[in-house]
Amino acid sequence: MMPTVDDGVVLPDEASLYLTAIEDAEYKDDKIEFWNNVYGFDMSCIKKQAMMEPLVDTVDQKQIVTNCHLLKTMDISKMVLGDASFTAPFKLIAERDDYIHAFVAYFDVSFTKCHKLMGFSTGPRSRATHWKQTVLYLEDVLTICEGETIIGSMTVAPNKKNPRDVDIMVKYSLSGRRCVVSRVQFYKMR
Repeated sequence: MMPTVDDGVVLPDEASLYLTAIEDAEYKDDKIEFWNNVYGFDMSCIKKQAMMEPLVDTVDQKQIVTNCHLLKTMDISKMVLGDASFTAPFKLIAERDDYIHAFVAYFDVSFTKCHKLMGFSTGPRSRATHWKQTVLYLEDVLTICEGETIIGSMTVAPNKKNPRDVDIMVKYSLSGRRCVVSRVQFYKMR
């Protein structure tokens, strides 16, 4: 049992996790589809592994196709064991006609206990930080039209064998004019 301190302060004390969707054909072709033909050899078995590992990188805001959805807000100062595991629903609405190759997760933090409210975002529409964003590539390339909706849920939990790793499950579906898909994908963040 960890000791508690009633008058202590944890900073930042609030964090919010967001999800959006992006077009990213060029990178996906270079880094994922590459495994289908490596100098004439079919290495597609490695492609499956590459798809399961989220990419931590900077996303250009021009790639964003949908709105950004708040998945969860956490009061860091009051978190207990188990609070880092959660399932959150999401609804992403297309802001233009485009393709979607990946979901992107990012976080905002707030320092609400300071004399002046402060914080920052690691999102692709914000000033760059060294935290970047987390890109989760989709097995499908989604064709989406403006106003259409991707609905789903994201489950996040520490890995049972190595609690420093994070297991992520994303369920998503789109029933649009040009694309109908329903899928579950698993990722492992190391």
